[in-house]
Amino acid sequence: MDIAWIWKSALLVVAGMILLRIAGRKSISQMSIATTVIMISIGTTIVQPIANNQLWKAIGSAAIFIASLLIIEYLQLKFDWLEYLLSGRSKIIIENGQINSNNLRSIRMTVDQLEMRLRQNGISNISDVKFATLEPNGQVGYELMRHAKPVTIGELERILNLKSGAAMEQSSLFLETKINHHTTPIDPELQ
Repeated sequence: MDIAWIWKSALLVVAGMILLRIAGRKSISQMSIATTVIMISIGTTIVQPIANNQLWKAIGSAAIFIASLLIIEYLQLKFDWLEYLLSGRSKIIIENGQINSNNLRSIRMTVDQLEMRLRQNGISNISDVKFATLEPNGQVGYELMRHAKPVTIGELERILNLKSGAAMEQSSLFLETKINHHTTPIDPELQ
């Protein structure tokens, strides 16, 4: 009985994991078109050698795919036109609380699909969105209107400090403590 396929399979899994680790950590939703094509090619290539006894050729091919991916990603960093060509650009789909119908049509997204993605991001009203873009990786990026932005801890602390500081300034008891003298005259008979 030939059990060589067991160690070959294990070697392919380890080689695939190492090569994908070199390629970098991106979820499927963050992959560019080039990354997706190369990952599919690697998957197809890694499966073939078990049937064809071409183990080292499969690992070599997967390594070439990963090297190609790294070169493409490097070139995209260097040349904006290549990034635009291979990945595309963000499209504005909401401006000042209004849906940009032309861009929505050009990316073949319905209003219902847009609303679903906004709800997934915790946005319940389109008029609360200052800008929203569909990013090249398929994610929706957005900036909320000022009135709809959540308060940060820093902003909350600043507000609370201002209010408590103002309350301390208005209270004569705290004011007296702060400047170390009494504001009301003390009756000499009480001393």
